[in-house]
Amino acid sequence: MKKIASLLSVCALALGLTACGSDNASTKTEDKKELKIGATTGPYADMVNEAIKPGLEDLGYKVEIVEFTDYIQPNKALGNDSIDANLFQHKVYMENFAKENKLKLSDLIVVPTAPMGIYSSKYKSLKEIKDGASLALPNDPVNLARALKVLVDEKLIEIDPDVDPLKISEKDVTKNPENILFKPLESAQLPRATESVDLSAVPGNFALAAKMKLEDALVLENMPDLYRNVVAVNTKDVDAQFAKDIKEVVKSAEFEKVIDSKFIGFGKPEWMK
Repeated sequence: MKKIASLLSVCALALGLTACGSDNASTKTEDKKELKIGATTGPYADMVNEAIKPGLEDLGYKVEIVEFTDYIQPNKALGNDSIDANLFQHKVYMENFAKENKLKLSDLIVVPTAPMGIYSSKYKSLKEIKDGASLALPNDPVNLARALKVLVDEKLIEIDPDVDPLKISEKDVTKNPENILFKPLESAQLPRATESVDLSAVPGNFALAAKMKLEDALVLENMPDLYRNVVAVNTKDVDAQFAKDIKEVVKSAEFEKVIDSKFIGFGKPEWMK
Protein backbone atom coordinates (compact mmCIF):
# COMPACT_ATOMS: atom_id res chain seq x y z
CA MET A 1 0.00 0.00 0.00
CA LYS A 2 2.85 2.36 0.89
CA LYS A 3 4.48 1.63 -2.47
CA ILE A 4 1.18 2.35 -4.28
CA ALA A 5 0.67 5.56 -2.32
CA SER A 6 4.22 6.61 -3.05
CA LEU A 7 3.76 5.85 -6.74
CA LEU A 8 0.52 7.81 -6.87
CA SER A 9 2.23 10.70 -5.12
CA VAL A 10 5.04 10.71 -7.70
CA CYS A 11 2.53 10.56 -10.55
CA ALA A 12 0.54 13.41 -9.06
CA LEU A 13 3.72 15.45 -8.72
CA ALA A 14 4.68 14.67 -12.31
CA LEU A 15 1.24 15.66 -13.58
CA GLY A 16 1.36 18.79 -11.49
CA LEU A 17 4.73 19.77 -12.93
CA THR A 18 3.49 19.05 -16.46
CA ALA A 19 0.41 21.16 -15.95
CA CYS A 20 2.46 23.89 -14.37
CA GLY A 21 4.88 23.83 -17.27
CA SER A 22 1.98 24.06 -19.70
CA ASP A 23 0.56 27.04 -17.83
CA ASN A 24 3.93 28.73 -17.89
CA ALA A 25 4.23 28.19 -21.64
CA SER A 26 0.76 29.62 -22.15
CA THR A 27 1.53 32.58 -19.91
CA LYS A 28 4.81 33.13 -21.75
CA THR A 29 2.95 33.35 -25.07
CA GLU A 30 0.30 35.66 -23.68
CA ASP A 31 2.89 37.90 -22.00
CA LYS A 32 5.12 38.16 -25.09
CA LYS A 33 6.36 41.74 -25.18
CA GLU A 34 9.28 41.55 -27.58
CA LEU A 35 8.27 41.32 -31.21
CA LYS A 36 10.19 40.88 -34.45
CA ILE A 37 8.25 42.05 -37.48
CA GLY A 38 9.60 41.33 -40.95
CA ALA A 39 9.05 43.55 -43.98
CA THR A 40 10.61 44.12 -47.37
CA THR A 41 12.98 47.07 -47.56
CA GLY A 42 11.15 50.16 -48.78
CA PRO A 43 7.59 51.37 -48.16
CA TYR A 44 6.41 48.41 -46.08
CA ALA A 45 9.39 48.46 -43.74
CA ASP A 46 8.68 52.19 -43.47
CA MET A 47 5.02 51.47 -42.71
CA VAL A 48 5.94 49.12 -39.88
CA ASN A 49 8.48 51.59 -38.53
CA GLU A 50 6.37 54.73 -38.79
CA ALA A 51 2.77 53.58 -38.47
CA ILE A 52 2.78 50.30 -36.52
CA LYS A 53 5.82 50.23 -34.26
CA PRO A 54 4.95 53.43 -32.30
CA GLY A 55 1.48 52.11 -31.44
CA LEU A 56 2.85 48.78 -30.26
CA GLU A 57 5.47 50.55 -28.16
CA ASP A 58 2.67 52.54 -26.52
CA LEU A 59 1.17 49.19 -25.55
CA GLY A 60 4.42 48.15 -23.90
CA TYR A 61 6.07 46.15 -26.68
CA LYS A 62 9.68 46.25 -27.72
CA VAL A 63 9.66 46.00 -31.52
CA GLU A 64 12.50 45.01 -33.83
CA ILE A 65 12.02 45.43 -37.57
CA VAL A 66 13.74 42.79 -39.70
CA GLU A 67 14.17 43.91 -43.32
CA PHE A 68 14.26 41.54 -46.30
CA THR A 69 15.16 42.12 -49.94
CA ASP A 70 13.23 39.21 -51.45
CA TYR A 71 9.76 37.67 -51.27
CA ILE A 72 10.82 34.24 -50.02
CA GLN A 73 12.75 34.72 -46.79
CA PRO A 74 10.07 36.76 -44.95
CA ASN A 75 7.71 33.77 -44.97
CA LYS A 76 10.49 31.27 -44.30
CA ALA A 77 11.52 33.31 -41.26
CA LEU A 78 7.91 33.52 -40.09
CA GLY A 79 7.40 29.79 -40.54
CA ASN A 80 10.42 28.91 -38.38
CA ASP A 81 9.50 31.49 -35.71
CA SER A 82 12.51 33.72 -36.38
CA ILE A 83 10.00 36.57 -36.63
CA ASP A 84 6.50 36.97 -35.20
CA ALA A 85 4.74 38.67 -38.12
CA ASN A 86 5.51 40.08 -41.54
CA LEU A 87 4.21 42.71 -43.93
CA PHE A 88 5.05 42.52 -47.64
CA GLN A 89 2.55 40.27 -49.48
CA HIS A 90 -1.08 39.96 -50.45
CA LYS A 91 -3.31 37.08 -49.43
CA VAL A 92 -3.15 35.25 -52.77
CA TYR A 93 0.65 35.10 -52.69
CA MET A 94 0.69 34.13 -49.00
CA GLU A 95 -1.73 31.23 -49.47
CA ASN A 96 0.11 29.90 -52.53
CA PHE A 97 3.49 30.17 -50.80
CA ALA A 98 2.21 28.49 -47.64
CA LYS A 99 0.73 25.61 -49.65
CA GLU A 100 3.89 25.06 -51.71
CA ASN A 101 6.17 25.24 -48.66
CA LYS A 102 3.91 23.38 -46.22
CA LEU A 103 3.57 26.33 -43.86
CA LYS A 104 0.56 27.36 -41.80
CA LEU A 105 0.23 31.11 -42.28
CA SER A 106 -2.77 33.39 -41.82
CA ASP A 107 -3.57 36.95 -42.79
CA LEU A 108 -4.23 39.12 -39.76
CA ILE A 109 -5.42 42.38 -41.29
CA VAL A 110 -5.32 44.14 -44.68
CA VAL A 111 -3.31 47.38 -44.83
CA PRO A 112 -3.11 50.30 -47.28
CA THR A 113 -1.15 49.21 -50.33
CA ALA A 114 0.68 50.91 -53.18
CA PRO A 115 -1.41 50.19 -56.29
CA MET A 116 -0.17 49.20 -59.71
CA GLY A 117 0.01 52.10 -62.13
CA ILE A 118 0.34 52.64 -65.87
CA TYR A 119 3.34 54.91 -66.43
CA SER A 120 4.66 56.55 -69.58
CA SER A 121 7.47 58.88 -70.59
CA LYS A 122 5.72 59.43 -73.95
CA TYR A 123 2.05 59.98 -73.13
CA LYS A 124 0.42 62.28 -70.60
CA SER A 125 -2.95 60.58 -70.82
CA LEU A 126 -4.30 57.21 -71.87
CA LYS A 127 -6.48 59.09 -74.35
CA GLU A 128 -3.32 59.89 -76.34
CA ILE A 129 -2.49 56.25 -77.02
CA LYS A 130 -1.92 55.53 -80.70
CA ASP A 131 -2.55 52.35 -82.64
CA GLY A 132 0.12 49.74 -81.93
CA ALA A 133 1.39 51.29 -78.70
CA SER A 134 3.72 48.99 -76.77
CA LEU A 135 2.90 48.10 -73.16
CA ALA A 136 5.32 46.36 -70.80
CA LEU A 137 3.49 44.35 -68.17
CA PRO A 138 4.36 41.79 -65.47
CA ASN A 139 5.02 38.24 -66.66
CA ASP A 140 3.87 36.49 -63.47
CA PRO A 141 0.22 35.33 -63.53
CA VAL A 142 -1.06 37.31 -60.53
CA ASN A 143 0.37 40.70 -61.52
CA LEU A 144 -0.40 40.09 -65.20
CA ALA A 145 -4.08 39.66 -64.32
CA ARG A 146 -3.95 42.90 -62.32
CA ALA A 147 -2.41 44.82 -65.23
CA LEU A 148 -4.98 43.55 -67.73
CA LYS A 149 -7.77 44.41 -65.28
CA VAL A 150 -6.55 48.04 -65.29
CA LEU A 151 -6.83 48.07 -69.11
CA VAL A 152 -10.33 46.58 -68.88
CA ASP A 153 -11.38 49.24 -66.37
CA GLU A 154 -10.05 51.93 -68.71
CA LYS A 155 -11.97 50.35 -71.62
CA LEU A 156 -8.80 49.80 -73.63
CA ILE A 157 -9.42 46.07 -74.02
CA GLU A 158 -12.17 43.54 -73.43
CA ILE A 159 -11.76 40.15 -71.80
CA ASP A 160 -13.66 36.88 -72.16
CA PRO A 161 -16.42 37.30 -69.51
CA ASP A 162 -16.32 33.60 -68.63
CA VAL A 163 -12.72 33.76 -67.39
CA ASP A 164 -11.92 34.27 -63.71
CA PRO A 165 -10.80 37.94 -63.52
CA LEU A 166 -8.09 36.93 -61.06
CA LYS A 167 -6.56 34.57 -63.63
CA ILE A 168 -6.85 36.43 -66.93
CA SER A 169 -3.94 36.50 -69.38
CA GLU A 170 -3.24 37.87 -72.86
CA LYS A 171 -4.93 34.87 -74.48
CA ASP A 172 -8.23 35.92 -72.86
CA VAL A 173 -8.28 39.33 -74.60
CA THR A 174 -11.23 39.36 -77.01
CA LYS A 175 -11.04 42.99 -78.18
CA ASN A 176 -7.99 45.22 -78.48
CA PRO A 177 -9.10 48.16 -80.65
CA GLU A 178 -5.84 50.07 -80.18
CA ASN A 179 -3.81 46.98 -81.09
CA ILE A 180 -1.74 47.38 -77.94
CA LEU A 181 1.43 45.27 -78.13
CA PHE A 182 1.98 43.38 -74.89
CA LYS A 183 5.59 42.93 -73.75
CA PRO A 184 5.80 40.69 -70.63
CA LEU A 185 8.77 41.41 -68.34
CA GLU A 186 9.96 40.60 -64.84
CA SER A 187 8.31 43.08 -62.46
CA ALA A 188 11.68 44.45 -61.33
CA GLN A 189 12.40 45.52 -64.94
CA LEU A 190 9.15 47.42 -65.45
CA PRO A 191 10.20 50.81 -64.00
CA ARG A 192 13.20 50.99 -66.35
CA ALA A 193 11.04 49.81 -69.25
CA THR A 194 9.19 53.13 -69.26
CA GLU A 195 12.12 54.50 -71.27
CA SER A 196 11.99 51.85 -74.00
CA VAL A 197 8.25 51.22 -74.44
CA ASP A 198 5.23 53.49 -74.78
CA LEU A 199 3.59 52.36 -71.55
CA SER A 200 4.57 50.26 -68.56
CA ALA A 201 2.34 48.65 -65.93
CA VAL A 202 4.38 48.85 -62.74
CA PRO A 203 3.36 47.29 -59.38
CA GLY A 204 3.39 49.94 -56.66
CA ASN A 205 6.22 48.51 -54.58
CA PHE A 206 8.53 48.38 -57.61
CA ALA A 207 7.53 51.89 -58.63
CA LEU A 208 8.37 53.28 -55.19
CA ALA A 209 11.64 51.33 -55.05
CA ALA A 210 12.59 53.03 -58.33
CA LYS A 211 11.76 56.46 -56.84
CA MET A 212 8.67 56.81 -59.02
CA LYS A 213 5.71 58.71 -57.56
CA LEU A 214 2.39 56.93 -57.47
CA GLU A 215 0.61 60.17 -58.36
CA ASP A 216 2.63 60.40 -61.60
CA ALA A 217 0.93 57.32 -63.05
CA LEU A 218 -1.49 57.92 -65.93
CA VAL A 219 -3.90 55.73 -64.00
CA LEU A 220 -3.78 53.69 -60.78
CA GLU A 221 -5.56 50.38 -60.42
CA ASN A 222 -8.79 50.01 -58.52
CA MET A 223 -7.26 47.33 -56.34
CA PRO A 224 -9.45 44.64 -54.74
CA ASP A 225 -8.62 43.79 -51.13
CA LEU A 226 -7.43 40.38 -52.30
CA TYR A 227 -4.38 42.11 -53.79
CA ARG A 228 -3.71 44.49 -50.92
CA ASN A 229 -0.91 43.60 -48.55
CA VAL A 230 -1.62 41.96 -45.23
CA VAL A 231 0.06 41.56 -41.89
CA ALA A 232 0.67 37.82 -41.74
CA VAL A 233 1.32 35.59 -38.73
CA ASN A 234 1.64 31.90 -38.08
CA THR A 235 -1.83 30.40 -37.86
CA LYS A 236 -1.10 29.22 -34.32
CA ASP A 237 -0.68 32.86 -33.29
CA VAL A 238 -3.85 34.34 -34.80
CA ASP A 239 -5.52 34.58 -31.38
CA ALA A 240 -2.37 35.51 -29.44
CA GLN A 241 -2.49 38.81 -27.58
CA PHE A 242 0.29 40.35 -29.66
CA ALA A 243 -1.69 39.59 -32.83
CA LYS A 244 -4.79 41.23 -31.37
CA ASP A 245 -2.70 44.25 -30.43
CA ILE A 246 -1.24 44.55 -33.94
CA LYS A 247 -4.80 44.65 -35.30
CA GLU A 248 -5.76 47.24 -32.71
CA VAL A 249 -2.85 49.47 -33.73
CA VAL A 250 -3.59 49.16 -37.47
CA LYS A 251 -7.23 50.06 -36.84
CA SER A 252 -6.30 53.14 -34.79
CA ALA A 253 -6.79 56.76 -35.83
CA GLU A 254 -3.06 57.33 -35.33
CA PHE A 255 -2.22 54.68 -37.93
CA GLU A 256 -4.52 56.30 -40.51
CA LYS A 257 -3.03 59.74 -39.86
CA VAL A 258 0.45 58.43 -40.69
CA ILE A 259 -0.86 56.76 -43.85
CA ASP A 260 -2.56 59.97 -45.00
CA SER A 261 0.52 62.10 -44.43
CA LYS A 262 3.39 59.81 -45.44
CA PHE A 263 1.96 57.16 -47.78
CA ILE A 264 0.25 59.30 -50.39
CA GLY A 265 -1.40 57.32 -53.16
CA PHE A 266 -1.69 54.09 -51.17
CA GLY A 267 -5.11 52.54 -51.68
CA LYS A 268 -7.03 51.87 -48.48
CA PRO A 269 -8.78 48.55 -47.80
CA GLU A 270 -12.55 48.33 -47.55
CA TRP A 271 -12.55 48.34 -43.74
CA MET A 272 -10.95 51.82 -43.71
CA LYS A 273 -13.53 53.39 -46.05
